[in-house]
Amino acid sequence: MSFELRVKKNTPLTGETDPKLVAETFLKLIGYLSNGEKVTSIPFRLFACFLFHPQKEWMVDELTIELKTTKATVYRHLNKIKALDILEEGKIEEGKKAKKTYKIRYENLKKAWNFVEANVELAMNNYGETVNHLQKLVEAR
Repeated sequence: MSFELRVKKNTPLTGETDPKLVAETFLKLIGYLSNGEKVTSIPFRLFACFLFHPQKEWMVDELTIELKTTKATVYRHLNKIKALDILEEGKIEEGKKAKKTYKIRYENLKKAWNFVEANVELAMNNYGETVNHLQKLVEAR
């Protein structure tokens, strides 16, 4: 799964007191939500399930019911969140089968965000190495 994150110059949203508004704006800034999507959209509501219930281990079937949508839709948006590397997977025994569960890593978005920052730092370092290599190639011409 590829890691994608939009990096955009912004002002911290520390003056806002409504967590849904902060989350909506933040998710638009990083590219998880498109500009037209609101707190009523499925991608936002999916993220909110994890954000506002960080200890809960969600099964896809539960998310499908909670969001009143299809499994395919849940998986499509779940994969975007998983790509950020802020979710941890678990398993719950249900009958003879074990079902995958998902929750915010460390049950804390702030701690989970450290994985995003590490991935960004690695990507930026790799870009830097490529730029250095490209500059050497241009100078050698």
